Amino acid sequence: MIEVAVQAEPDWDDGTDWEALAIEAATAALHATPYAAILTASYMAEISVRMTDDDEVHALNRQYRQKDKPTNVLSFPMVQDDLLELLDNSDDGEVLLGDIILARGVCEREAAEKGVTTKEHATHLIVHGTLHLVGYDHIENDEAEAMEDIERAALAKLGVADPYVIDGD
Repeated sequence: MIEVAVQAEPDWDDGTDWEALAIEAATAALHATPYAAILTASYMAEISVRMTDDDEVHALNRQYRQKDKPTNVLSFPMVQDDLLELLDNSDDGEVLLGDIILARGVCEREAAEKGVTTKEHATHLIVHGTLHLVGYDHIENDEAEAMEDIERAALAKLGVADPYVIDGD
């Protein structure tokens, strides 16, 4: 089973049910991977989603990634990639997959640049962050392509357009 706990700062309060959105996005992301069994496992897998401001994300990005700027989303996996297959051996029946943190200002600016709603862009960022929690990355080109394909599949199930389409394609 999956539990997605959402903590949204007041500047994210725009009437959107962020908890429902985060659950749908994380579920769609996991469904599109070999880790879909997490969704129906006997243990409780937990994902924490914090929706905050650019300043907090900037501080975290500087502290943990040595990048002195805010970014759209940060992911902090709590399970090593090579242990994801062994999650059902959890001692207490609970596994924290990790934390996803979104920056409101960056998310809004990027959404406007892409011509999508903040809600759609945040959905993409939560899908993206969830994939990081289960070992996906985009450092190398082949990894990026594979991750983007999974994101496209998950987002399509949610009715969100391909975020990687380049104008003129």
